[in-house]
Amino acid sequence: MTPQLALDHLWSVAGCDAALLEHVSMKGDDPALPSVFRVGTLASASIAAMALAAANCFRLRTGLMQHVDVSVRRALIAFRSERYLRVNDGLPQELRHPVTGFYATRDGRWIQLHTNFPHHLQGVLKVLGCDGERDAVVAAIRNWDGAQLDQTLAEAGLCAALIRSPREWAALDQAKAIANLPLLEIERIGDAPPEAPGRGAATRPLTGTRVLDLSRIIAGPVAGRALAQHGADVLLINGPHLPNIAPLVIDNGRGKRSATLDLRDAAAREQLQALAGEADVFLEAYRPGSLAARGFDPGTLARARPGIVCVSISAYGRAGPWATRRGFDSLVQSASGIAFEESRAAAVDGPKHLPCQALDHATGYLAAFGAMVALARRAHEGGSWHVRLSLAQTGRWLQSMGQIKDGWRTPDVTFDEVQDGLQEVDSPFGRVHAAAPAERMSQTPAFYARPPVPIGTDTARWEA
Repeated sequence: MTPQLALDHLWSVAGCDAALLEHVSMKGDDPALPSVFRVGTLASASIAAMALAAANCFRLRTGLMQHVDVSVRRALIAFRSERYLRVNDGLPQELRHPVTGFYATRDGRWIQLHTNFPHHLQGVLKVLGCDGERDAVVAAIRNWDGAQLDQTLAEAGLCAALIRSPREWAALDQAKAIANLPLLEIERIGDAPPEAPGRGAATRPLTGTRVLDLSRIIAGPVAGRALAQHGADVLLINGPHLPNIAPLVIDNGRGKRSATLDLRDAAAREQLQALAGEADVFLEAYRPGSLAARGFDPGTLARARPGIVCVSISAYGRAGPWATRRGFDSLVQSASGIAFEESRAAAVDGPKHLPCQALDHATGYLAAFGAMVALARRAHEGGSWHVRLSLAQTGRWLQSMGQIKDGWRTPDVTFDEVQDGLQEVDSPFGRVHAAAPAERMSQTPAFYARPPVPIGTDTARWEA
């Protein structure tokens, strides 16, 4: 599958006007990174779809259509944004805890642990009955069969994944549960009169569009960041007690304001309800059901704010026995056969991930794409909307593109080679050097109007 065909597929799945595809130019092809998967196609198509949806929002507000240019090379720089991040010319703190990684089990299988949050690490160590030294974890896991440990950790609400082949994954009830779901769902969930994508003068595609971003780490934050780079007023809401990963706060916080609300508190929930009552987009990436338990399910939001667009991102999909299982990009790669296939192709000892967090980034851009498609539908026909995606569904789409023989032999791309795709900004963190938006827009260039700020810098309110 070429990048252009992948974009055509996305545009069709979302039910968009095919005539608008003539306003996009795609450049480059795979392989562009060391992988047997078409990561460049995934990157360029998801970013191009998002950018074309932004151009369409601008057209709906002004009557002017613009041209969009996306290259595989620049899209992959954006897909590795956390890798290229620098603060004051130095590397930020390590993204991964030393215990995070692959481990051999007693029965000759491999399992991946994800322990970047302290409570996840402590939970895993409690199950294993060992201290936090990696050698101790290696020895403890040697006493477990892989499937048994995978299930035990999942039942404890912890983050791990047994390394499975694509065939093993396809045989699981979870894979079967999402097999017939589309890549992304855009569903009308309520009635409301037609409403423009934003407020005020349309100097940019999403000027005056209010976005509540309740997400952390990569996929959801990338979606909010993508909406911000086209002019949306994005207000990030974090729980003051919830852990974050500092480099990702910086990288994915560009263009956003940042506030905290503790949703365990009734007054904070009322404050969030008031914010949602004036929002255009409610973006969340919590486990399915988590926010609904606090009164923030899409149906309730649509009744309180007719015309709202709710966007929900999950790890393994909204259906099936794993719907509420905790997961991250690398775990979905491990569980679904991607890490197995990369390893087998390269004939390495042990599993091997993709050369970037491709499922996270693609799902984030697809979420922003879905949000803007829903905003365009709201402008045409009214209604409240719900957009649903998952890392697992994005992974399935990547796998469906086929593999590139010897693609893993492609030379990697160094930091020095991507300087033209980076930009600098002063921030409270220091001088931030990070990936620029990948898309080129002929009339409304994508940019971040705000530097990243520490969590909780701003008040939880909309600006006038």
